[in-house]
Amino acid sequence: MLDDQLTITAIIPLYNGARFIEDSLNSVLAQTRPPQEILVVDDGSTDDGAAVVERFIEKHPQVQLLRKANGGQSAARNFAVKRSTGQLIALLDQDDMWYPHHLERLVEPFLKKRPIPLGWVYCNLDEVDITGQMVTRDALRALSYVKHPKRDLLGCLQTDMFVLPSASLISREAFEAVGGFDESLSGFEDDDLFLRIFRAGYDNVYIDEALTKWRIFTGSASFSARMARSRMIYVRKLLEMFPDQPDREFYYSRDAIAPRPPRFRRRRICGSSPTITGPACGPRSRC
Repeated sequence: MLDDQLTITAIIPLYNGARFIEDSLNSVLAQTRPPQEILVVDDGSTDDGAAVVERFIEKHPQVQLLRKANGGQSAARNFAVKRSTGQLIALLDQDDMWYPHHLERLVEPFLKKRPIPLGWVYCNLDEVDITGQMVTRDALRALSYVKHPKRDLLGCLQTDMFVLPSASLISREAFEAVGGFDESLSGFEDDDLFLRIFRAGYDNVYIDEALTKWRIFTGSASFSARMARSRMIYVRKLLEMFPDQPDREFYYSRDAIAPRPPRFRRRRICGSSPTITGPACGPRSRC
């Protein structure tokens, strides 16, 4: 991919996200390098989020609203990718936001000649609370034991990947080569996708600059029972993929049977009052 005119599709899964979707869409429309198309997938919402999107469509024809029965965020993303045309896929969760230069910076590595095909580019992020106010700048720098970019299998398995969908730009070729998201997962589906792209031989680039606002709060799916169930599904999948991996080196299998080792102590937000809690779940999905 060396064409300066590389096309980008932005994809936003929507599930009861009426409170946040306007902020997310505004951040996409404010991009210095705008995507050619913006696909919002209403994944069986019961609130008026779809109506908010329809009001955007009246003024911004590049925004499209797709509808499907509820199947979770993995299914919603796959549904949109199949109906998209972009060479690059830019994912954005419904309650996250991009800084204006997000796509402009993430696309840069795709414009350079490379000996190994590039699977994805990802970046640091700022953590914000439910109201969008700042909590932590450059949140990934606090995780000194998590290595970026991804260079070896052991490093991918010892910790969460911390490649957040909202902070990534993915090659459509790589996405399709590995079959997209595993729709059985409603959490850790991002770790699973990027691990499979890595294993397929694609390269990755990390930009240590916060280009994304990551909204985390007690109502988000990081703290849901569905996330915990999905982790167990992912653990079983990894055990099948790597039956000979020593357990002492296998973070996810160890985590499934013992308390999670101390690591990122995330601020859980209730309204605008942050409190420090114990170790939190990894990157999350919502629907």
